[in-house]
Amino acid sequence: MDTLQDLRRFKDALPGNSAKLPVIFVGHGSPMNGIENNFFSDSWKALGVEAPVPKAVIVISAHWFTPGTRITAMDHPETIHDFGGFPKALFDVQYPAPGDPALAKETASLVHSAEVVTDHEWGLDHGAWTVVRHMYPDAKIPVLQLSIDYTKPPSYHYELAKELGALRKRGVLILASGNMVHNLRAVNWNMPHTGYDWAIESNEVFKKHLLNKNHRALIDYQNLGAGVRMSIPTPEHYLPLLYAIGLQENSDITTLFNDNALMGSISMTSVLFSTPAA
Repeated sequence: MDTLQDLRRFKDALPGNSAKLPVIFVGHGSPMNGIENNFFSDSWKALGVEAPVPKAVIVISAHWFTPGTRITAMDHPETIHDFGGFPKALFDVQYPAPGDPALAKETASLVHSAEVVTDHEWGLDHGAWTVVRHMYPDAKIPVLQLSIDYTKPPSYHYELAKELGALRKRGVLILASGNMVHNLRAVNWNMPHTGYDWAIESNEVFKKHLLNKNHRALIDYQNLGAGVRMSIPTPEHYLPLLYAIGLQENSDITTLFNDNALMGSISMTSVLFSTPAA
């Protein structure tokens, strides 16, 4: 991986002082990325420095999988440590970003295809805070989470995302957090910096459809072959990508970053949809 070249290309794609916020899908990978300084967290830091400063961030995380769609609406969301077997330093992390109950209600009101329930119980899980704490370490920008309704088909998530498009013009950064390829049962610790053939090939398929704006193929991912089905044994880490492409506009520039496979069966590939510079 060429860290400097990748970050330079990535930064060049960021829109700067734009009236419309970008949309980002990040492969978040291990929770340890939340406290480590590495290739992936460096790109998240670059996002926070180079992209327009948002009024708020809404995260769609693979780790909030619910019946129905919910959005956090408390003033002070807690930092959720939803993992086990990691060092105490990771459990000690607190990310005290405020919430924004008014934005939660506004977001819910934009969705007409389903009821979005305001939630006062969840908080910020590791799909959210491990990334956002690198982007905005001061924890001053409000952060909300939108859940993923596990009872609905892929097309539901794509269409719901389209209803949130107005938020991009209202200073809200929408961050989808998962992994395009995510099969923990097939993880191979002897392959720390590469992937199985089927994982790499599946990731190339996803990238091709992203660059060609072939949303239908990405929505109907189960029709993309056995390798893709192996790469997505359960949908929670893939579905955030559908929110990102649902928010993509025709004029957006598509930029891939963090394009790396790890541990045999995980892809960190991420994508930025940004407005062209005026």
